[in-house]
This record gives sequence, C-alpha cells and structure tokens, in this order.
Amino acid sequence: MKFKYLFLLAVVCATLHSCQILSTKKYKALLATQDSLKNRTVSLEEQVAALQGDTARLHRQIADLKGNITTLNGQVADLNTKYNDLNNTYTATTSKVNQLSGDLKKREARLKEVEEILRKRDEATNALKDKLQKALLGFQQSGLSVDIRNGKVYVSLTDKLLFPSGSIVIDEKGKAALKQLAVVLNKEADINLSVEGHTDKQKVANLGQIKDNWDLSVLRATSVSRYLTEVEKISPERVTATGKGEFQPIDPGTTADAYAKNRRIEIVLTPKLDELYNLISK
Repeated sequence: MKFKYLFLLAVVCATLHSCQILSTKKYKALLATQDSLKNRTVSLEEQVAALQGDTARLHRQIADLKGNITTLNGQVADLNTKYNDLNNTYTATTSKVNQLSGDLKKREARLKEVEEILRKRDEATNALKDKLQKALLGFQQSGLSVDIRNGKVYVSLTDKLLFPSGSIVIDEKGKAALKQLAVVLNKEADINLSVEGHTDKQKVANLGQIKDNWDLSVLRATSVSRYLTEVEKISPERVTATGKGEFQPIDPGTTADAYAKNRRIEIVLTPKLDELYNLISK
C-alpha cells in the first residue's frame, strides 16, 4: 500500500511541477492511468502473496524431503550393516562348504579304497571256497560242508567225521580230511583260522575229567588245532581254538537229527585285512 501512495504522490508532484493546466481530456486520461496503475498494483500484491505462499509451501516440502533423506540415510546405514553381516556369513559359509567338499572328496577316495579291498577280499574268499570244495570233495558225503558267511569261509565237519563217539581223539578219516584242508591252507599264508568246537545240549556222561559240553567243545577244538599246527605244520600264529559248547546250535530241535547237526567242528577262515584296518584307522 505504501508503494501505491508514493506512486500517486509522485504523479501529483510531477503534474504540479509541470505547471500546466490539464484539460478535461487529459485529466480523464490521467485518472484512467491512475486506475490502471492501481489495478496493476493490486495484481502485483496478489502475485507477491501467492509467491510468499508458494515459498512457504516449498520450505515445508524441503523440510519434509530433508527428513526423508535423513530416514533413508539411516535405512542405507542399516542395509550396509546387514550387507556386511550377510557378506561375512557368505564368506564363512563358502569357506565351510569348500572344507566339507575337500573332506567329502577324501572320504569318497577312502570309500573307493575300502570297496576295492572288500571286492578283492570277496574274490579271494570265493576263490578259496572253490579250492576247498575241490580239495575236500571226497568228504562232503561224510558230513563236511564249505560255505561263505559274512565274508568268511566256513568249513564245517560233523563230529562223526572227526571223532569216535564221546572222544576228543581224531580218527583216521578225520585226519585225512584235515590233511586235505591243510594242503590248501599252507598255500594261503594270508588266511587265519578259528577252530570252533560245538556240541548238542545233551549232558556229557562217562567222559572222565570232561565236566560238560563246554569242556568237550574246547578240547575237540584244541585237538584239531594241535593236529593242524603240529602235524600239518600250519603256523600256530594263524590259529585260534574256541569252544562254543551247546550255545550256538544250527538246529534248535530236540530230535536225533538236530543233535547230530549241532555236534560239529567249524573251521572259520578269515583273510588278513591289515590293509583294510590300516585304511579305516587313518
């Protein structure tokens, strides 16, 4: 408003200074100019007010945007922290995976070695079984059998093939069978022998110092072991004698046939697996 009054005062002063008497036409023209200037002044004031409003609004927007920037900067910092944590976790996980992959390769290599050794053992076991069956073919009708169980060769001989009834002394037929067995085993130095004595569950009677079936099974196993080592010259380091008594029957029945099956000597032949044991113990 001050601007308006100053402008009018300037116009009046200019008019008075000119010292001219205005005609009616010029006076009206001057009034029209004055009105136009008033209108323009009002318009300028309105524009100024609008600009001041826009300025205030822009200041508020700028303040809001600065707040958003601060919030976003905080979120970026949090994301950077999480990224670093995830990156560290990824690095540690990758290292662990690489280590486990290396361990897995080593285990797979050892597994292949073990499988190869077991394959060779199975081949050797089957070959040994074939040799024994051929060598002992003449005794299979007299109560001798050869089979494979759990990677071991079992040579089973009935008591009638080896001993007179109730005796621990090997008879001639039994010695002949053991001699044929020893011919094969003396050529197979990597085979260990476990001689197991088995009886039925009938009580022992009239056998002097032999107390029971357990005694009988042990003494029969010892007799066979001594014959193989002392007469057939199989190394004693390869032989183990054990007595199982009546406690591992083939046939749990109580018939005479079941008892006959249970009275036996089993010679368990096991390949030496030092290579396998060394590999597993690594």
